Amino acid sequence: MRIAIPPQVVIAWVAFAVACQRHQPYLGYFAAGKMKTQQFLQSLSQQLRQWQRQYKVLFRQGKHHQKLHRNFFNKLLLYLSANNHQGKQGKQKQTQKSTAKLVKKKAGIDKVIFRWVHQKRSSIILVLAILSLTTVVGHDLYNQPRMKVNNIALQTFTAPYTDNIEDRQETEDKRKDAIDKSVPILMIDNHINEKINDELEIILDTSNKIRGIAGTFPFFDTSVLSIFSQRYLRAFPESEWQKLKVTLEKNRNQNLKKQNAKFLLSQRSLGNSKKTPDSSSSPTLSLAIPAPNHEKQSDEAAFIQALSEIEIYQFTASEANFSELITQISQVRQGYSQAIAKASQIETEKLKQIYTQPVILELSDNDWVKTQVGIRKSAERILAQGISAGLPKNILNNAVNLQVQLSVPSEAESLATNVLLAVIQPNLKQDEAQTKQQAQLAAQEIPSIILQVKKGEVIVSKGEKITKWKFQVLEHYHLIGRQINWMRLTILAVIMTVGIQVFVWLETKSNNYLRQRDRLLVLLLTLTVPGVLAMGLPYTTWSAIGLLLGSFYGPTVGVVVIGLLSFILPITVNTSILLLLSGAVGGMFCSYVAHRLRSREELALLGVITALTQGGVFLLLKILTGGVFGSGWYIFQEAGLFAVSGLSWSIVALGLSPYLETLFDVITPIRLAELANPNRPLLKRLATETPGTFQHTLLVATLAEAAAKQLGCNVELVRAGTLYHDIGKMHDPLGFIENQIDSPNKHETEIKDPWESAKLIKKHVTQGLIMAKKHSLPTAIQAFIPEHQGTMAIAYFYHQAQQIAQENPSIIVDKADFCYDGPIPQSRETGIVMLADSCEAALRSLKDATPEKALNMLNNILRAKWQDDQLIDSGLTREEMPKIAQIFVDVWQQFHHKRIAYPKAKAGNS
Repeated sequence: MRIAIPPQVVIAWVAFAVACQRHQPYLGYFAAGKMKTQQFLQSLSQQLRQWQRQYKVLFRQGKHHQKLHRNFFNKLLLYLSANNHQGKQGKQKQTQKSTAKLVKKKAGIDKVIFRWVHQKRSSIILVLAILSLTTVVGHDLYNQPRMKVNNIALQTFTAPYTDNIEDRQETEDKRKDAIDKSVPILMIDNHINEKINDELEIILDTSNKIRGIAGTFPFFDTSVLSIFSQRYLRAFPESEWQKLKVTLEKNRNQNLKKQNAKFLLSQRSLGNSKKTPDSSSSPTLSLAIPAPNHEKQSDEAAFIQALSEIEIYQFTASEANFSELITQISQVRQGYSQAIAKASQIETEKLKQIYTQPVILELSDNDWVKTQVGIRKSAERILAQGISAGLPKNILNNAVNLQVQLSVPSEAESLATNVLLAVIQPNLKQDEAQTKQQAQLAAQEIPSIILQVKKGEVIVSKGEKITKWKFQVLEHYHLIGRQINWMRLTILAVIMTVGIQVFVWLETKSNNYLRQRDRLLVLLLTLTVPGVLAMGLPYTTWSAIGLLLGSFYGPTVGVVVIGLLSFILPITVNTSILLLLSGAVGGMFCSYVAHRLRSREELALLGVITALTQGGVFLLLKILTGGVFGSGWYIFQEAGLFAVSGLSWSIVALGLSPYLETLFDVITPIRLAELANPNRPLLKRLATETPGTFQHTLLVATLAEAAAKQLGCNVELVRAGTLYHDIGKMHDPLGFIENQIDSPNKHETEIKDPWESAKLIKKHVTQGLIMAKKHSLPTAIQAFIPEHQGTMAIAYFYHQAQQIAQENPSIIVDKADFCYDGPIPQSRETGIVMLADSCEAALRSLKDATPEKALNMLNNILRAKWQDDQLIDSGLTREEMPKIAQIFVDVWQQFHHKRIAYPKAKAGNS
């Protein structure tokens, strides 16, 4: 947990530093007679540490009010004054004067205001958020007219000067009337054409199937049986067919008797060669046919004709061919009956109307082919001309008949007409774009209605109702008056306050604590949504704030902000609900995904997906609400424009993100990955100028990353912070043992003073901070530089100094000279790096040690850090120390695993 130190504590530490500085000349060079001063400073240091611990406990309990600060400062002064008996009254008085002067300087009006602003910054940002959001969202409420249409005038208004004023209502009505009277432009609906052609093909396919059942037609040689007779033989009743066969058999027998009688007569008169042959000696076809009992003369004629043609064939053909003809006629009749039965089973109403008369079976195969081609061509020509809705039926019939007469055989005209009338339907629809354009052109041709209002003319009298025209005139002369709708603004401010409280509550519940600068950035991004809407643009920055908030602060912040905005904006902002919902859905999706991405390219792809999501959701909502029907391509164009706007805002967000990250000191996974790139200037210098330190950094990073991953910490932050934690060693690379590869130790050859060596070692922290600020590293990365050392002592040189003090009692060793300035780790991430940095050298020194020995050594190191209170503010717990030690040992084992001992090659096998 991070503890904020108040200004009073800072003042106390300054006073302590002043006191230490004034006593510095006596610490290292005076004799044992100055030991009381050293004891005083040690006692003061211990007391200050104790008060600091008490203050932190009270701060965690929420008792950090102004009285606590004053008591702490008074304690310090009392403690200092209580030590005046130690013989250093002059020094103590001078210290008290310096402290009082410092307090007086800090109590200046500018410092007081700055301190008050710093302490109340949360409340200030809250008030700023409520005021700014209320102002932008409710911008229309600041310019409300005092008078409205249909209100009663409270006084008489006259025109202050003569002017020509457009009657917008009358102009609008006339232009609207012109639009209503505009003739719509029609266009052929290809979808309906396809439907008609599909239905036509179904009818023709069904007809082909029925004709296939009936068989080919004509089924016999037309020189023997005419088309008329073959058509009759297929369709006439079964009783007539039986009569026809009986008649054929009877006539055949009679012809055989006659032929036999004539043969006998010819044998008797063989010798009479002069006798003239009788005319009856030639074969004759008897037409003695019993009169058929038909009601129609046409059927009788058809029967006689068919019978005559068959008898002729019977006389001329062989008995086998004649029998084959009779069999073929029977089969054709059977197929014809089955085809009729098949046609009668059709349930579709349109097909029933077509097959009420078996015209389709009476056509020859050749005529049927011509009929199909003619029907298709006729349908194509009719549909190409277009059929409008409401066309009179007789006109459509005439058009179909005209096309049929030119395309099909005469016998098939009725069939083709029925088929086309069954499938043809209106295929013209209104061309929305052309119709709207034509209507707009017609409306633009209507001139504006201009009316002249003379000076002194009464616009509206007192007690009279204000019409639209009178309201327009009053507004033209600026007599309408404007006011602020305080009631609605107050309600809106309350709603904004509730929304902000919900956001803060959800932020607390999600453990996603934001700094005040983070809250300010969230506020600025939130204001862009109603701000763009206030400028009249319907496509606002949903995708941009979703991408930025999601990548900066995670999905919770982005989803909550967008969700609250989608509920609040419809209250006062006049915008499309569908656009609002579609944009909110796209923004939430972008927020949810953005924090998981690790490169700008992935964020760019997310912008494309978000744009498609917004457009798709908008189109889906349009379909669900019925807005897509009758609007044609306008809906798709609007959805496409919405998607393009989402992509555009995503591109803007990608361009701004690096600047916002730097300006508001935001760390994101992408920025951390960029900072961890070894080609960064500082890291390249670290690898080149301090190769030993760079190798040490890589090993520490490996240990820290493994621990951070297991403990659920920010791995990217740990990686980047570890890479920069020792950059300060570049100020004097040879001053650190890991870089002294082939060089002598300068601490032993040049410096030879543990105090100076400690200063040099400690300097890598201060110089590291200077380098980090110079290269604009984020604050979170800079924190690793001092916090990875905390306030630990530089044990090697501290031990050297103690040995020197033992040999020379006049030298006094102050441990503070050998301790880092801190602060101790303030986060789990910096605490892990401190432990990894301390354990890395110990693990590197182990060669043949067992894992148990390494784990025991690391547990001792971590226990020492814990007992030294180095991790008290880091958030790490004592229970996590053994886990961290085990993780470090596991990583060490991976780097120092056993290898196969290869046998030495013999001399003869070389």
